[in-house]
This record gives sequence, structure tokens and C-alpha cells, in this order.
Amino acid sequence: MAINDKIKAVKNFFMKSGKRNLIIACAVVLIGVAVWANWLFFSNNDDGFDYSGSTGMSGELDNSKNPTSGEDETGSGNVSADSYFSTMQVSRQRSRDEALEVLYAIIDNANATEEVKAEAAAEVALIAESIQQEAYIEAAVGSQGYENCVAVVSNNTVSVVVQYDGKLSSTQLAQINSVVYEYTGIEPVNITIITKA
Repeated sequence: MAINDKIKAVKNFFMKSGKRNLIIACAVVLIGVAVWANWLFFSNNDDGFDYSGSTGMSGELDNSKNPTSGEDETGSGNVSADSYFSTMQVSRQRSRDEALEVLYAIIDNANATEEVKAEAAAEVALIAESIQQEAYIEAAVGSQGYENCVAVVSNNTVSVVVQYDGKLSSTQLAQINSVVYEYTGIEPVNITIITKA
């Protein structure tokens, strides 16, 4: 009997909310997933990141694994670290802009329910908070002597790429983890720190 009641409740929910609002709610969820996936698959799957490695640890990006990150357009040499970090920042901003554009369209949609609009507004606030946290992390890590740093905060995880030649010491890792925790409250087990020479 309880299962039948739950099935009826689900049917009533779909009937009440309508297909259009359900599609809008699914779009909000997919946008969050898309922002995260864009970061993960920025330069194909072979971008030099060791995603199987332990979180909170350092890995060194190997430019030989990804020719697009290791050579300039003429093929005459390596792309500078500044160019690499600039490209990462532009990609992060582009994916956020696309997500915000869809969310604002949902908020401005006269046919969307107040509940769906509230979810979209909450997602916008979350993105704004992530942007602010990333800026704080990048400034604080940069003040520790790293020339370049890019941080991405998404779904209670943080990825930090710093310009550094070699492996980070445990003290350096602890300092970066501490900065990230201070600004986000995210535990080191959910923080990935990677170096790029």
C-alpha cells in the first residue's frame, strides 16, 4: 500500500509541475554538472592531470602528453606557463558565463514556477560564491611566492594548479591546503593540487 501511495505522489508531482518546469529544473542540474565536466575535460582526457592520483597531493603536468599545451601554434617551441594559466582562466570563465546565461534565462522566464526560479537563483549565488573563493585562493597562494595559480571550486571539491618546477614539499602542500580550507571550508581530502612548470 505504501508503494502505491508513493507512486501516486510522484504522478501528482509531475502532473502539478508540468513538463516544462520539469525540463527547466533538469536544466539547472545539468548546468552544474556541465561546469564541473568542462573543468575535468578541458583539454581532452589526456591533459597531463593524474586524476587517479590521491587528492590533496601534488602532481606535475607533463607537456609532452598534450601537444596543444606544450607547443605554440607555429610548433617552434613551448607555450609559456603564463599562456597556459591564461587559457585555463579563460576556459573557466567561459563555462561559467554560459551557465549563468542559462540560469538568468530561467529566472527571467515568465512560464517558470517560483520554485524553479528560486533553484536557479540559488545556483547563481553558488557560482558567485565559487568565483569569489577562487579569487581569494589565487591571491593567497600567489602571495606565497607562486608566479601563477588557477583554482576551480566545484561541487565541494577544489582543484588548484600552481606554477612550480618540480614536486611540492609536504610543507608547501599543507600551506596550499590551509589556504583553500580557510576560504572554502573544504577538507584537504577533497583538494587536488597540481604543479605546472
